[in-house]
Amino acid sequence: MAWVGATAREIARAVRRGDASATEVVADHLDYIRSTDRHLGAFRALRGPRALAEAEAVDTLPELTNLPLAGVPVAVKENVAVAGERSGADWPHVADADHEVVRRLRGAGAIVVGTSRMPELGLWGTCDDKEIVTRNPWRLDRSPGGSSGGSAAAVSAGLVPIAHGNDGLGSIRIPAACCGLVGLKPGRGVVPAGIGANAWYGLAENGILATTVADAAVGFAVLAGRRTHKLTEPGRLRVAVSLHSPIPGVSPDADNRAAVSRAVRSLVGAGHSAIRAEVPYPKRLGAVVLATWTASSYLDSRDLDYSELQRRTRRHVALGEQAVRTAEVTSGQRTRWRGQALSWLGDYDLLVTPALAGAPLEAAEWSRRPWRANLVANMRYAPYSAPWNVAGLPAIVVPSGVRGDGLPAAVQLVGPPGSELMLLAVAGLLELSAPWRRHAPSWPRAPRSRS
Repeated sequence: MAWVGATAREIARAVRRGDASATEVVADHLDYIRSTDRHLGAFRALRGPRALAEAEAVDTLPELTNLPLAGVPVAVKENVAVAGERSGADWPHVADADHEVVRRLRGAGAIVVGTSRMPELGLWGTCDDKEIVTRNPWRLDRSPGGSSGGSAAAVSAGLVPIAHGNDGLGSIRIPAACCGLVGLKPGRGVVPAGIGANAWYGLAENGILATTVADAAVGFAVLAGRRTHKLTEPGRLRVAVSLHSPIPGVSPDADNRAAVSRAVRSLVGAGHSAIRAEVPYPKRLGAVVLATWTASSYLDSRDLDYSELQRRTRRHVALGEQAVRTAEVTSGQRTRWRGQALSWLGDYDLLVTPALAGAPLEAAEWSRRPWRANLVANMRYAPYSAPWNVAGLPAIVVPSGVRGDGLPAAVQLVGPPGSELMLLAVAGLLELSAPWRRHAPSWPRAPRSRS
């Protein structure tokens, strides 16, 4: 398993140069997944024979030297169509064509080795279903977050070097924070969405999870259909720093406050200015989020058997049906917050907030617990991500030290429209000044003897 644990850029460079074949890289990762994923439950379906056949095809491509992800194994979150695979555990149909982001990954030379698990309908910041509880490689008694929890667990344990995820209220950034990864949610319209019935009223975006900023940059460039992923050092930035939570009564714990302090010190040390400036979250923002969240679940579930849904999901869907019928979800509410956020952010180049308010939740059968218990737990530990989906702004989570309990700590960076590369560049400064552990301790478990 010589290539397990390598970065996407290392793998792609080796395959382009002929130092390795896509076939051997994919075979290494498939063997590793088969031997270790029973501890994590990261994958819904493994595409062993198909993935190997696709890797062999990549090895014969005449344009191999131009592929930015040549031979790179990737996981794709199960709510996005991969040809020949079921989209999610509860979706009744096998996809007959790839989603556009999957097509772009394949076009860049990546090999989809499997689909990653998520909670039912992608609704929660934990990751479990009636079959299995997906676990965090940093501590198996903790959740990898959600809803892109399977993708995050797979990357953190080295099962794949990068993974696709999507993010409607934090579903890339929350797992990235829980698992010590870089997780980028692009701004609205930058990457094709096409998620569910209406991409959660435009809140949901496809993005990338990676162990390094460089891998996140190339993954983002591929998903966005861009030819270059080169990052340039930003000029002197005016950085707003806010610990204020959008959920009244919720505040970050000491470990998350310390993560922000570490990141800010690094940015100031690199020559940027930092200003404490609390985000003016509207009082009704929580109600807007809840109505949009529940209504999205109702629209996404209309082709499913309601009686077969989890108890918490049925409650969510019922509330969503009411929100749709009473027209509680309006574009005007979201547009007003976007305008307010842009106006406030206009005085700064980017915003730094905690990524989480508390520690990752326990790895448990949350799907068997009441809806209210799920709601309260999610709001208390992960309040910081949702506002930026509503505003449609790009945001990235970056590791920032380790908590006292041994789990990773992280910060969130938010920027104006079109600032994805700037956010990645700032994340790169943080990585350079305070390098993080790329994989969870003791993972990958396979020996790595690559020359």
